[in-house]
Amino acid sequence: MTPFREIRTSRLADETGTLYKQADLAVALCYPSPYHVGMSSLGFQSIYHALHTLPGSTAERAFLPDNVAEARRLSEGLCTYESGRPVGDFPVVAFSLASELELAGVVTCLDLAAIPALAAERAAHARTFPLVVLGGPLTFSNPVPVGPFADIIVMGEAEELLPILVNSLREQPDRESMLHDLAQREGFYVPSLHGETPPPTSIAKDNSLPAYSQITTPHTELAGMFLIEAERGCSRGCAYCVMRRSAGRGMRPVAPERLLSLIPAEARRVGLVGAAVTDHPALAEILRALVDAGRAVGVSSLRADRLDHELVGLLARGGYRTMTTAADGASQRLRDQVDRHTRVEDLRRAARLCREHGMALLKLYVLIGLPGETAADIDELARLALDLAALAPKLSLTVSPFVSKRNTPLDHQPFEEIASLDHKLALLRRQLRGRVHLGGDAPKWGWVEYRLAQGGFAEGLAAAQAARAGGSFAAWKRALGG
Repeated sequence: MTPFREIRTSRLADETGTLYKQADLAVALCYPSPYHVGMSSLGFQSIYHALHTLPGSTAERAFLPDNVAEARRLSEGLCTYESGRPVGDFPVVAFSLASELELAGVVTCLDLAAIPALAAERAAHARTFPLVVLGGPLTFSNPVPVGPFADIIVMGEAEELLPILVNSLREQPDRESMLHDLAQREGFYVPSLHGETPPPTSIAKDNSLPAYSQITTPHTELAGMFLIEAERGCSRGCAYCVMRRSAGRGMRPVAPERLLSLIPAEARRVGLVGAAVTDHPALAEILRALVDAGRAVGVSSLRADRLDHELVGLLARGGYRTMTTAADGASQRLRDQVDRHTRVEDLRRAARLCREHGMALLKLYVLIGLPGETAADIDELARLALDLAALAPKLSLTVSPFVSKRNTPLDHQPFEEIASLDHKLALLRRQLRGRVHLGGDAPKWGWVEYRLAQGGFAEGLAAAQAARAGGSFAAWKRALGG
């Protein structure tokens, strides 16, 4: 394994936009997944940029090692990229958390940094160990399982909360007083005081949008791409989705002139990010401006009912070779049931457009295990997939198990038995007869995600146990009592 110091040197040399700043308050900003995942996170990058912008604060990045077992064997610890400083030496360690399964990464990062993972253990030695702050997209659903490890959880959109937090960290040296003060403020969850009842999430004002990349690097899922929000939130009502229209204030599109003005002249690849980018009323105008300037483009979410020759033609001109969209429900009955009103004809049109504009692949996301699903729904999915495979140049089906999330209409719906979901996948595979590539998340990991998504402090402690036992499914099953 290449030592971290060599990995760090190589990756820093390939970055554009890395920030260096001396300030009174230095934050170790950690991502609980490896570098190539963390540096693809627009939220992580926007917090990094904001901490450098605010007076008196700075940030250095750290990531879960690519090979945790080897990092432990070499006793490398966890250090930042900008200076190589041990994370445990910082007064504040902050994590951006996107999904439930990353909770194990939080515990592993703290262990590698020699920081007691439990907030209660750190509280007894407040002058010795850093303050641990967590935030990110997970707070819109259920942040309670991460509560045992966090001193403070920033709830929701952080643009207006971050200055409050930084001022409090700088001006109140007494940790206990600071925690009591923040617990009274909107958007701050202090698990030691609030228990398992988090306060509501905070929503940033529209004039604080959009978030955009600070650093570009070839070593990411979206190599060298400058990311920028085209919109935030969603105007649709899909019953399984945390970002549905009832969250926040619906969809908030960014004006084309503002969005385009924030893209650096040297950015040759631009990714438009948001929960419902294809619902932006001026998307074609934005894409045309980008591709006419010779830039490659990416769009984070394509809704099949919004695709037409103009939009797909612009995407193809911008370098698109894979069209990615979602059906979600296995049948039209289930799609209607969960308020996902994508029609079969929308998907067929997407497949035809994919072929007509010279793309190589149509990738379709589907959920199985929705409430009330039967074998007949899986049969309908197989027929649809074979139909689309005949229309598209090539079809890839990415199937994931349904996991009910807090703050959605399907909250508390049970998770289908793993054996039943495995049986449905086997049935689907037989019906597709090798004509469609079938991939996606294994149902067993959906079960782990479900237990955390619906869990509390106890499930968070189980995540720590599983992570320290190697992180296998068997370790998770033992820890969660499954």
